[in-house]
Amino acid sequence: EGHTVHGTKKDAQTYLNGKMRERDLGMYASVQHTRMETLLDGLLADYKINGKCYEWAESKVRVNLRPYFGGMKAAKIGTDQIREYIARRQQPETRTYGDGEKKRKREYGPATNATINRELALLRRAFNLGRMATPPKVGAVPFIPMLAENNVRKGFFEHEAFLALRLALPEEIRPVITFAYFTGCRKGEILGLRWSQVDLAERVVRLEPGETKNGEARTIPLVADLYEVLKLQKETREHYFPKSPWVFSRAGEPILEFKNAWESACKAAGLVDESGEPAKLFHDLRRTGVRNLIRAGVPERVAMMISGHKTRSVFDRYNIVSESDLKDAARRLGEYMAHKGTPEPAAEDARHTTGTHEA
Repeated sequence: EGHTVHGTKKDAQTYLNGKMRERDLGMYASVQHTRMETLLDGLLADYKINGKCYEWAESKVRVNLRPYFGGMKAAKIGTDQIREYIARRQQPETRTYGDGEKKRKREYGPATNATINRELALLRRAFNLGRMATPPKVGAVPFIPMLAENNVRKGFFEHEAFLALRLALPEEIRPVITFAYFTGCRKGEILGLRWSQVDLAERVVRLEPGETKNGEARTIPLVADLYEVLKLQKETREHYFPKSPWVFSRAGEPILEFKNAWESACKAAGLVDESGEPAKLFHDLRRTGVRNLIRAGVPERVAMMISGHKTRSVFDRYNIVSESDLKDAARRLGEYMAHKGTPEPAAEDARHTTGTHEA
């Protein structure tokens, strides 16, 4: 409300300065009491409202961020506390699951730099949302150091390994990894697919803005094998659970996770490392999907639109060259040179060695 100050211009300015000071002190007092619980709740609400990967974010918050930061006052969290969190995540840990007699422990190795960075990005987003709120929940965003990511995975599936894994998975998961293998789509995008997005007549799947990680719409063409898979999925759905909107489901209910089934299938298919642990990630299917598109002759720009890569640098990381690719390149070069009529180097060397020359 307006207020009339009787006096000089200096008196009016003094009054205004005093009111602004009261406002700032009140705001300062309110942000001093905000706990990280509130900021993390706001983060998850933002993910849910905007249709982002809520399940992924909720898992990161519940398992890692909330147990460590949840009870702290946001104003008390600085770079030192964040570095302590990083140091903790870089150490092996033991987690306890279940209650009573069903309680069990599981050992986890140190988190990778990439994993920690994704968690720190969530933390920064929580602070930024709190700062932009009206009234603000925090006065400032602390400096959050990020780690160097020199542990980028190069994994992908050769076709035989993909077939072996698919055979070892539960029946309801097989179509999921088939879709990933042919398209390079993200797991969240695949598990969230609804039948309203599938056009079997046109043989395409449409992802609308807000349904993708980068917020851009995409149209994904269906190759013959993938078309048959989705056709069978629809027939099964119409026969057993016609009201289910999900393309991939467990008896009509959405599939939220299948980590245990994945690990068991990897071991059954022999896709393990030296310690006997699964050597493959679901994300390796995304790399494989990109690689399949390029090897099939799809222009890179089109392949990026199908897989949902916005930047060329990240796309190039996924476009992996394997040993079989190199051998195939050598074979093609040999065929090309033979077609050109160029003598093979070995034959040329032999002629020089024996002293024979063409006339």
